[in-house]
Amino acid sequence: MSTESLVTLQQAFDERRSIYDLGSDLPVEPQAIVNMAERVLLHTPSAFNSQSSRLVVLFGQQHQQLWDITEEKLREAVGDGDFSSSKQKLDGFRAAAGTILFYEDKNVTKSLQEKFALYADKFPVWAQHTSAMHQYAMWTELRTLNVGANLQHYNPLVDEEAAAAFAIPESWELVAQMPFGSIGEPAGEKSYQPVSERMKVLGLGS
Repeated sequence: MSTESLVTLQQAFDERRSIYDLGSDLPVEPQAIVNMAERVLLHTPSAFNSQSSRLVVLFGQQHQQLWDITEEKLREAVGDGDFSSSKQKLDGFRAAAGTILFYEDKNVTKSLQEKFALYADKFPVWAQHTSAMHQYAMWTELRTLNVGANLQHYNPLVDEEAAAAFAIPESWELVAQMPFGSIGEPAGEKSYQPVSERMKVLGLGS
């Protein structure tokens, strides 16, 4: 891919959307996704520089296995209820090129709670903030490669089975799942609440 064809970070920031029509034909080599995940882990900020976020990047059979696990657990939860809508969604995730799993290491959070007891109740919240930044960084970076993605939360439904399938350490807590792939149908129009109702600027020019 030429440099000219890459989406700029500002464009990616503006154009990042939830893409549900995903395909397996990536516009870049899979290794580019892995390299990007490594950069996100290295350079995304975290509370107290905890570096507590963990990523698992699934391709191929392992990617399919995740969504097989999800379907199995979801069917158990739904029972005799209508599963057609859920089946359609899961098939869409399966059609993607891969999935990124976002984890937080509970051992890191516990260590910080013990070291900084004054803020002990805040560290689990800050760990979620840290994970959210990694999710957003990865999502936006994927857009720079013209790779679509969406964000899912089937945890804790799939936690135990996914951990066993992918040899996940016991201290890693699943936070989110991000299927990614080539973009089929782009996202539709998005409405925005006025910025003036959501933002204040004070002291400018005083």
